[in-house]
Amino acid sequence: MTNDTDRQLIRDAEALLEREHACLLCGDLAALAGLAEEKEAQLARLREIGALEPAIVAALRERAARNARLLDAAMLGIRRVSARLNAYRQVRRSIETYDPQGRKETIAGAVVHRLERRA
Repeated sequence: MTNDTDRQLIRDAEALLEREHACLLCGDLAALAGLAEEKEAQLARLREIGALEPAIVAALRERAARNARLLDAAMLGIRRVSARLNAYRQVRRSIETYDPQGRKETIAGAVVHRLERRA
């Protein structure tokens, strides 16, 4: 059995995992950076407790695993967006086509940024 201080640490850990979950669901990636440091500190405090009841450990582990799955999905989405943006940049710089023999050919293009003034 745990004492009141230990129970409060467990409640704090649960609340932290729920805040992380909410940030992941709404896409608040900036807030996640601060929560990572807070999670590490909370984990260190939980380790000081020593042996926790298996049900408590299982509940915390499940919440952490749920958040990890969401974080993995968010990272995958970010990587896909990055790849898509890189593809758009590549299209702006050149165009790929095929010659009469079916070989891929890249035609370089120059992006001109100039302002035309009219009277």
